Amino acid sequence: MSSFPAQLAQLRKARGLSLGAVGRLIGMAAPNLSVALSGKQDVRASTLEAIATALDAEWVLVPREHLAEVQRTVSGKAAGPDRAAPTSVDLLLGDADV
Repeated sequence: MSSFPAQLAQLRKARGLSLGAVGRLIGMAAPNLSVALSGKQDVRASTLEAIATALDAEWVLVPREHLAEVQRTVSGKAAGPDRAAPTSVDLLLGDADV
């Protein structure tokens, strides 16, 4: 998984927001935000929370024993239930297109 600053930059770009736009949303000048996101300076938790809110995201702590599954889920590669498959109730009631 990429570094936290790299993940923030990737999400910001995916949301179509410039650094300046995020800075305006959180009340921080773009140059200051750039320094904060460079990973070369400690950033306050409240600043990270504001950035996450501006990006319509959450930042959470993930226990290491669950990290691999979270990474698979975020990347869209997690195994999970086949939501398109008929349920046992559908099969029982004959509502399934089998």
